[in-house]
Amino acid sequence: MLKAGIVGLPNVGKSTLFNALVANAKAQAANFPFCTIEPNVGIVSVPDERLTLLSSLSSSKQTIPTRIEFVDIAGLVKGASKGEGLGNKFLANIREVDAIVHVVRCFEDDDVIHVSGSVDPIRDIEIINLELGLADLNQIEKRRERLKKQIRTSDEAKLEDSALHKILSFLEQGKEARNVLLDDDEKKLVKPLGLLTNKPIIYAANLGEGEFSVGNSYSEQVAEFALQQGAESIRISAQVEAELIELGLEERIDYLNGLGVKEGGLQSLIRATYKLLGLRTYFTTGEKETRAWTINSGMTAPQAAGVIHTDFEKGFIRAQTIGYKNFLEAGSISEARNKGWIRSEGKDYVVEEGDVMEFLFNV
Repeated sequence: MLKAGIVGLPNVGKSTLFNALVANAKAQAANFPFCTIEPNVGIVSVPDERLTLLSSLSSSKQTIPTRIEFVDIAGLVKGASKGEGLGNKFLANIREVDAIVHVVRCFEDDDVIHVSGSVDPIRDIEIINLELGLADLNQIEKRRERLKKQIRTSDEAKLEDSALHKILSFLEQGKEARNVLLDDDEKKLVKPLGLLTNKPIIYAANLGEGEFSVGNSYSEQVAEFALQQGAESIRISAQVEAELIELGLEERIDYLNGLGVKEGGLQSLIRATYKLLGLRTYFTTGEKETRAWTINSGMTAPQAAGVIHTDFEKGFIRAQTIGYKNFLEAGSISEARNKGWIRSEGKDYVVEEGDVMEFLFNV
């Protein structure tokens, strides 16, 4: 399952956002630093109206969305890489996630303490990024020390050390590991280190309710910074998301319309995460269930089948495939067959976003 870590300075709205993501989460959202001692974990269903429509057309007994696991990681502070605040414990938690959601405070509120005394999103971003970079430097230096003996007899160790040297030179310039050009073999060798600055990142500008729809000068700074870094950025309002939890569907729509937006920031966050990680969704549908499956962009039909079960990939024969829009227009599988819209795809077929698929395989 895809795992995203929510990070940021203390009191920027991380736990409020997490509680909104996972309605039954029990993370505290108190107004003091380090209120989150252990990382809170919540599994979130990915909203997708295509799934609902497919399920209705197939009269499915079950509708199963794809899911994302969010981890709420306690607030980092300057010096975290050296143990300040709750330090390295939380940096270790970040190593385990697939992507980082960096929540940045972009609202003024005298009642909510800021650990640095004022709102300055770029300064706050750079504090966190510096600590992540310092932690990576420390990690690389330790690993290179262990590689010294192996380098004499192992070509693989030489290649890994060379790759780490490239990354080290970037980190020493204040740059991130994700911007270092490595070949596939080098990437494979350094991946086990779980380098923090190598993880894809989304900057989430946390705004007050009144500024959520259009943003403000702070969120504009965050968007510009992300653009320069080749990262994703979105606008969210943790407070708005917290309010939405308490409302029914019609009330939600009225509330969002009143704010001048069509949806909350959580949908934007999920879409940005999928885009950042190069993910796609395909569907299986029938009377028993309609289900969404997450795959990496570029996966072939057998690989996509393997996400359901490894036997599907091993014994793959072909995939009966139709695009979501064509399925919707046909209204049913039988009608799609009558129209000749269902394609028989082989082992080389690259699965497209929104494909509806049925796999034929040998046991």
